[in-house]
Amino acid sequence: MPDPALTPILALILWSFVIWLWMYATRLPAMQKARIDPQAAAHPGSLAQLPSSVRRVADNYNHLMEQPTLFYALAVYLHLGERADAANVGLLWAYVGLRVVHSIVQCTLNLVPARFLLFVVSSLCLFGIAVREGLHLLGIG
Repeated sequence: MPDPALTPILALILWSFVIWLWMYATRLPAMQKARIDPQAAAHPGSLAQLPSSVRRVADNYNHLMEQPTLFYALAVYLHLGERADAANVGLLWAYVGLRVVHSIVQCTLNLVPARFLLFVVSSLCLFGIAVREGLHLLGIG
């Protein structure tokens, strides 16, 4: 059985691949329909003429490559430092769950206030882990 801090990593990676598949399942047909040459997509923002329903899935995929880097680093830190206690693992899983909900909101309804709230709460999960571990290093926690 893998360390409990590693399983949430796999879960978020698998979710990222779900969004990756969704992105290409919508983007490629939309590009064909709009008669966009794939070479025209050589630079970020060059597919702005695609429908919002297509662009927001790609936007979410990009979001899953940004802040989650902190999540991955913290989870590996917990694993290597043998600090995968119930509180830290609970925060890792909460982060994964919140990012999945964030993805669903962004890829479907795209309600920015809801997305922002989910982003803030998920960020607080990472912040909580970082603070706990910082305090532990200082001998306070």
